[in-house]
Amino acid sequence: MSTSSSSAAERDRKRELLQKFFIVLILSLICFSLFFLNYHEKNKYIIKTLEINGSAKEGYALFKVNCVGCHGITARGLVGPDLHSITQRLNDKEIIKQVTGGLTPPMPSFEIDPVNMSNLLKYLHSLE
Repeated sequence: MSTSSSSAAERDRKRELLQKFFIVLILSLICFSLFFLNYHEKNKYIIKTLEINGSAKEGYALFKVNCVGCHGITARGLVGPDLHSITQRLNDKEIIKQVTGGLTPPMPSFEIDPVNMSNLLKYLHSLE
């Protein structure tokens, strides 16, 4: 009698482990899918932004509204770093990711449309 109850307990344990395995597998697939979709959307955003020839004047106006508090009116840095020659240290894709993702604290992330991001890039290139 104990043999059959131990084998039943063993089957239950195997079934429970198998269920946990499938739950983890499904959650992993969901996370991977969300990551892939998000990456694809960001990649499309970057491509669209880089296709636009922005305006340094419009970029400076955007900079004055959103960036001077940390980077200063002349972009020489306050809380945030000096942005002169930033385009020599980072390529445009890296700058876009930095602005939209706020990758280095305390910089916040910004939701910015491709046209304005292109304008901001043009302004940053003018700081060289």
